[in-house]
Order: sequence, then structure tokens, then C-alpha cells
Amino acid sequence: MTAVARHELRSHFHSLTAYVFMAFLLCFVGLGALRYNLQDAVSNFEYVLSYCAIVLVVLVPLLTMRTVAEERRQRTDQLLYSLPITTTEVVVGKYLALLALFLIPLAVVCVYPLIFAQYGDVYLPTAYGAIGAFFLLGAALMAVGVFISSLTENQGLAAGIGVAVMLLNYFSVSLSEYVSRTTLGSGIALAVLALLLALLVRYMTGNSNLAYGVAVVLILGLSALIYFKPELLEGLLPDMMSRLSLFERFYTFVDGVFDLTAVVYYLSVIVFFLFLSVQSLEKGRYN
Repeated sequence: MTAVARHELRSHFHSLTAYVFMAFLLCFVGLGALRYNLQDAVSNFEYVLSYCAIVLVVLVPLLTMRTVAEERRQRTDQLLYSLPITTTEVVVGKYLALLALFLIPLAVVCVYPLIFAQYGDVYLPTAYGAIGAFFLLGAALMAVGVFISSLTENQGLAAGIGVAVMLLNYFSVSLSEYVSRTTLGSGIALAVLALLLALLVRYMTGNSNLAYGVAVVLILGLSALIYFKPELLEGLLPDMMSRLSLFERFYTFVDGVFDLTAVVYYLSVIVFFLFLSVQSLEKGRYN
């Protein structure tokens, strides 16, 4: 696993991807610090990170798009299956390389609050808590990006889907205000999600009967819920959109509140999408 991580890290630095990622991230953090901390004389460094959060929507997919897609395009994924390590170790190794790359600019960012503290009152626990939450936010988005990359051999397609998914998650709270709160609206949305889940099961396992079974069970369960407990679905869809937002949980730390449930949520997202990435690679192995 460590060998895979070292190889991936070297490959990132042999291309422009790593340098572009770090340069743009540090550039936006610098602009945010100039805008808030210097020009407006605001001592809260965490506001800078909230300003830079949307940058991850574009930078993370560009960084993760080649993680697995490039292996499939060059057919070098077959070599991964012949290595004396498990598919889980391959995926985790690639993911650790991404985290190491993300930590490099964050190490530079960690110096900013210390510098500003020399010239004003900066509450360091809140600043570094926000930096830690920013790392967890990026780590969760990278896990999502790795999974998307494992679904295709086209890097551009992986980047495009990644940007779309993360942008939707970024604006999910704002969009939830325009989503129907009725039982019918929530039921239709959940039915669509059930069908998408069935399609995902079909793609991951190649078993049509299992996918049909998942779809039927979910639709029947949803129908029973609508018939017997329709009040439970009222406002469910906008609430789900708000609760599933990775970015909204990050803003809790920006407000100076340490939210343990947000930490657990980020870790759960990481584990879940890395698990899906492993299953996607396993599917390729058996094919």
C-alpha cells in the first residue's frame, strides 16, 4: 500500500496536476487573506477558508480524474490486479497519495494564522479547527472523486461528472428552498433515487436480477410508507439535501463550533466511497 502511495505521489509531481492544484489553492487562500484579513482588517482566518471552499469543487475533480481512469485508459489496471496486494490496498494507497498532496498546501496555510496573530487578536483554536475541517471536506470530496474516476476510462468525463456532482452538493442547501416539500414530491424524488441505486448495483455487480430486486424492494417500501405514514415524507427531500451537504457542515466549524457529528459524517463518506471504488475495481478484475 505504501509503495502504491509513493508511486502515485511521484506520478502526480511528474505532471502539472499537482503543481496546478497547489498553486491555485494557495492563490485563492492568499486572495482571501488579502480580502478579509488585510483589506477589511478581519481577524477571523476561518472566513478565508469559507471563501475558498468552492475552489475545491473544481480543483478536486481535476486532481482525482486520472486516479483510476488513466489506469483503465492505458490498460495498466491489469498490472494492478497482478500485484501481491489486495484491491483495497491499491485504492487506499492511491487515496493516501491524494491526501499527502492536499496536506502540502495546507501546511503552508497553517502558517497564516500564526503570522496574523503577530499583528492582531486571532483566535487560533477556531482558525485551526476550520483548517482541520477544510482538510476533512477535501478528503471527503477526494473519496467521491476517486469513485467517479473508477467508473470510466475517460479523464475528461470523470472530471466533468465530478464537478457537476460537487457543484450540486455545494448549492444543495440553496436549492432545497425551491424543492417541493409535499409528500408527492418527496415520493417521486425517492423513487428516482431508488432507480439510480438499482442502476448502480447493476453496474457494480453485473447482476440484473439483483438490481431488479433492489428496485422492487425499495419501491414497495416507499409505496407502503406513502400509504401508511405519508406525513413522514413531508419536507423530507429538502431536509435530506441540507443534511447531505458536505459544505454546510464545514461552515459549522467556520462559525466556531466543533461539530463531532460532522467529523463522523465526513469519515463515513470517505469510507463509503472508497468501498464503492474497491467494488468498481473488483468488477474490472472479474471482467
